[in-house]
Amino acid sequence: MEFLTSGTFKEKVFDFEKNSEWKFAGELPCIIDFYADWCGPCKMVSPILEELSNDYKGKLNVYKVNTDEEQEVAGAFGIQSIPSILFIPKEGQPQMAVGAMPKEGFVKAIQTVLKVE
Repeated sequence: MEFLTSGTFKEKVFDFEKNSEWKFAGELPCIIDFYADWCGPCKMVSPILEELSNDYKGKLNVYKVNTDEEQEVAGAFGIQSIPSILFIPKEGQPQMAVGAMPKEGFVKAIQTVLKVE
């Protein structure tokens, strides 16, 4: 699991300053957790994402973006409530889920949206 700044987000996921059309910059599908340290539901999701990061090592990346510190990134994706989870497949459009989800929900999204088994 990796914490992204605005700079590393543009490098590894999407350069929202240069591109108006979605263009994924990553090598592997990824999950991005938009969170804040003070958010209770975010704290519930964090260990699940840690576990999934290990379960799917080498198949997908799990990133975290602190919305308090990286307001530019949160603003670019219109994040208004947290946790907001962005599922980004290698091909196609990303999909957003808002709110805490159980592990089963993440696994289903990994299989259906990210096409990772």
